[in-house]
Amino acid sequence: MSESYTVYIRSGEKVLLMQRSDEVADFPGAWDGIYGVGDPDDHDSVVSRISECTGISPDKMSFVRSGMARGLAFGNRLNDVTPILFITEETEVSPGALYKNSEWVDPGKIQDKDYATPQLKEMYGDVASYLYILKTSIGQEQNVAGEIRARLSGTGSLKDIQDKVFGVLSPHYMKGFIFIEATAMHHVQKLIGRVGVGVTPLKNCSKVLGGEAPLEDVLPYLEPKAATSGIEEGCIVEISGGAFRGQAARVTRVAETKEEVTVELFEAAVPVALTVRADQVRVTQRVE
Repeated sequence: MSESYTVYIRSGEKVLLMQRSDEVADFPGAWDGIYGVGDPDDHDSVVSRISECTGISPDKMSFVRSGMARGLAFGNRLNDVTPILFITEETEVSPGALYKNSEWVDPGKIQDKDYATPQLKEMYGDVASYLYILKTSIGQEQNVAGEIRARLSGTGSLKDIQDKVFGVLSPHYMKGFIFIEATAMHHVQKLIGRVGVGVTPLKNCSKVLGGEAPLEDVLPYLEPKAATSGIEEGCIVEISGGAFRGQAARVTRVAETKEEVTVELFEAAVPVALTVRADQVRVTQRVE
């Protein structure tokens, strides 16, 4: 049984990393989760350790899950370390015990830490997840996403990673890319047939972009945008639907709540105010 653990704390979209003091025996100055010695299943002891190291009150934390222990090399000895995930709404941290600094970071940037304790990034994936970006053929995004979902629902050679891949995200306005939520990159590479044997390479999907994607870079693409986004009064647009399809017009009013715009056609003999859905116009020239 594991006799030590590393705790990761999430607050919103950030994960807490702690920097070890320069005086500690193991990995001085290294970035870490919250390391503790003891039974990882003894939640009272774990919570007490978190509070000691961070100053966060025990009643402000909630346990999420723990993972399988990993054998990590600490000097000339091998320690079995269990990763544990907690969440909190607190962001104020007072480093204590063996830590001198703290930082809330995007999970996708854990890998950017130059000096960290062994497998810090991998252990976070054991109890949480990362977002990975797949490069696809333009126009084939939905087909690739559908094939991935089909592979994950099967009983073949990918059955062993079904609980390692949590989601397939394919925003309709993203061209040439889809997102995969998974515990580690090698699971995604196996999913699309780029590593291992017995898995056919996924058609119209060329590769996984390198590294874990920072959430702050990806989340803006996952948030639904209003159809009126980017359209302003005075913009020149081309109507793409309805009886006036293909005609140019100038926007005279934007109704964001109804996601409609009012335009005046350039080719009309008499100026006519025409109200159309915002998703039926394409901006060709923006306001100076």
